[in-house]
Amino acid sequence: MQSSENEKIQLEHQAAKLFMRWYEHDTGKQIRHIWHNRPIKPDVSCQFEGDRLDLEVAHIYGSAQEAMQLLGRELSEITLQALRDLEKVADPHSRLLRALNRILENKSHKRYKTKRVWLVLRNTHPAWSADEIKALQHHIDVPSDHPFEQIWIVGDFEGKSGIVQLYP
Repeated sequence: MQSSENEKIQLEHQAAKLFMRWYEHDTGKQIRHIWHNRPIKPDVSCQFEGDRLDLEVAHIYGSAQEAMQLLGRELSEITLQALRDLEKVADPHSRLLRALNRILENKSHKRYKTKRVWLVLRNTHPAWSADEIKALQHHIDVPSDHPFEQIWIVGDFEGKSGIVQLYP
C-alpha cells in the first residue's frame, strides 16, 4: 500500500477514535473495535452496542496550505480549487459554514451497501472549535437526500473541544 494511502487510513482511524471516545463520554454508550474497510466505503467500521456501525470519515480544512501540511503531499486539482474558493471568504464564521456545507453536499451523494452509516467529520482548522460549530449549527445545510443516520463533527484536530451532532 502506498504511504499516502497509509497516511489517509491513519488520519481516518485517529478521527474515528477521537469521535468514539467523545461519543462514549457524552452518551455512556459503548462504541469499540474499529477496522478499516477496503476497497469499498464507508471508511471505518466498529461495534456499537453489539452491532456493526459504519463510519464515513472526512476532514475539514481551512486552506490548501493547511491540508497539504497535514497530509504531507499534493492535493487533487478539485480539492485545491475548493480550498482556494474557501480562502476567499474572509470572515472565519462564514468560512467554517461554507466548508461544512461543501463537505456535506459532497458526501450526500455517496451511497453505501450497509445497514447503518454515520458521517464523522474532523475539524482541522485551529481557529475553529466545537463551540463555534455549535453557534453555527442551525445555519448548516444538511442535504435532505443523504445516506447518513447521524452526522457528527470532532470540534478540533486533537479532539480537545468535544464533538457536535449536526444531524438529526
